[in-house]
Amino acid sequence: MKNLKTEVAETAQTHSHASASEFEALFMEHWASVYRILHRLLGDPSEAEDLALETFFRLYQRYPLREKEFNIGGWLYRVATNLGLHSIRSWKRRERYELAAGKYALDQTPEEHPAEILANEEERRFVRLALAQMNERQSQLLIMRHSGMSYKAIAEVLKLAPTSIGPLLIRAEREFERHYRALTQEEP
Repeated sequence: MKNLKTEVAETAQTHSHASASEFEALFMEHWASVYRILHRLLGDPSEAEDLALETFFRLYQRYPLREKEFNIGGWLYRVATNLGLHSIRSWKRRERYELAAGKYALDQTPEEHPAEILANEEERRFVRLALAQMNERQSQLLIMRHSGMSYKAIAEVLKLAPTSIGPLLIRAEREFERHYRALTQEEP
């Protein structure tokens, strides 16, 4: 099985120097926003960086793009959120297996206010689990909006009318609240 570095090298050989510099410009333009959305979703900087790199690698494999009016920003956000949600779901499965095997250990917490730190971590975990249980488009809507994206930008990414974003967000927030409440009531 090839590793990521080998695949990048092989893919790079098929692209011209001009397209490589164009790709580098795209990378510089979109890196911060792709990383930011993944970091907010996952809460882990190293995992966010890995998935952001995977997102750009997938774009690189498709590059140069032959479709006219291809929305690169929208494509990147969609791929990144899909990778992030997949990572959350994988983490949830992994956590369940580790707990069953008795291998799960708590991270060390600083001496200052351990109860508060634990409560914050627990809340983040519930938020991620609630997002993972939701419809993919609703999860994406919430993540994008709470990452600071405007309605117009969200509409472009999801290929929706800007006027439909408000009502869709309201429904998504209600769905999120339903899942979140169900999760927090299940825990002892």
